[in-house]
Amino acid sequence: MKKKSIDSVDVRGRRVLVRVDFNVPMKSGAITDDMRIRESLPTIRRIVSGGGKAILMSHLGRPKGRPKPEFSLEPVARRLGELLGHDVAFAPDCVGPTAAAAVSALKEGGVLLLENLRYHPEEEANDPGFSRQLAELGDLYVNDAFGTAHRAHASTEGVTHVLSPAVAGYLLMKELEFLGKAVENPVRPYVAIIGGAKISGKIDVITHLLHKVDSLLIGGGMMFTFYRAQGLDVGKSLVEEDKIPLAAEILKTAASKKVRFLLPVDCVIAEKFENQAKRQTVPVNRIIPGWMGLDIGDETIKLYDTELNSAATVVWNGPMGVFEMENFAKGTVAVAKALAVRTAAGATTIVGGGDSAAALNKLGYEKKVSHVSTGGGASLEFLEGRTLPGVAALTEA
Repeated sequence: MKKKSIDSVDVRGRRVLVRVDFNVPMKSGAITDDMRIRESLPTIRRIVSGGGKAILMSHLGRPKGRPKPEFSLEPVARRLGELLGHDVAFAPDCVGPTAAAAVSALKEGGVLLLENLRYHPEEEANDPGFSRQLAELGDLYVNDAFGTAHRAHASTEGVTHVLSPAVAGYLLMKELEFLGKAVENPVRPYVAIIGGAKISGKIDVITHLLHKVDSLLIGGGMMFTFYRAQGLDVGKSLVEEDKIPLAAEILKTAASKKVRFLLPVDCVIAEKFENQAKRQTVPVNRIIPGWMGLDIGDETIKLYDTELNSAATVVWNGPMGVFEMENFAKGTVAVAKALAVRTAAGATTIVGGGDSAAALNKLGYEKKVSHVSTGGGASLEFLEGRTLPGVAALTEA
């Protein structure tokens, strides 16, 4: 999708309305991971250095259409100020007189963050009136929020019908470049690693990738639904009973497409869903009745390492086990390390957002891969081959 970028517009003296994704994790009012804020800095700095006025809008959490103090973006404004090295103004609303007054007070090179968009139910409803109110705050629009580009909301899609030009920021451009290459023109061999708890959330991406990749490696809780489709007993492991026929269908499609579809050959099982539970590694056909699988095993790690060894393009979405528990994180850590090795060898490695990105950050490996997507749902939908409304709405190049 060839869209106009921020480099194609003159921002001097203009009010630049920017949709950013500052939906960051917080605990007791403190930001626990500021990656999404840091990723927005190049676009903000471009506006500031060009003499524009940066008016930033974002959502945070799920306040369900009304103001809730725990979902205020005020702490984000403070953190952004620290990262930029100068004050960031904060407006206690995103539309109406208070927002308009804050925009009027903004000088060239200034930055303003508006309060949580989702304090208003009209945002998620893509209400035309609300879109117009947002558009009144700017002279041109920049979307730099890849994490919300798969949603047709007022701040991502509606506003583009009122405010023109509507261009892509640097982060959005980077996401489209990396994911676009993986979807349209990957260097081969092309390997995808798909994990996570359930098949249901990944059906479309698995089905789409079967027509694109050379190898598909499966991990996480979803492996047990595939085992059940092969007639194996999986004890008390997570299984989506209604998805067993679908898992069987996917296995059949993979065989007909000549795609190397690899399932784990062994797994780490435990008596209970607890980090300190009694555990052991067993072949997949030897799961003890009453026990549950919580990670891939050592033989699978070796198998997947070998498969990744020659990969030129790798896409990873979803952990290999319950990585939040240290005793069941080994498989996820091994994949992260294998990706770091491939990247150093010149491969393009892309990590979908969500849990995979969280696992990578936890290990301090985010700089050791080619690209970590800031959008879990958006990157999945992109890899499924879907059109993202927030991207489609931007001005054509």
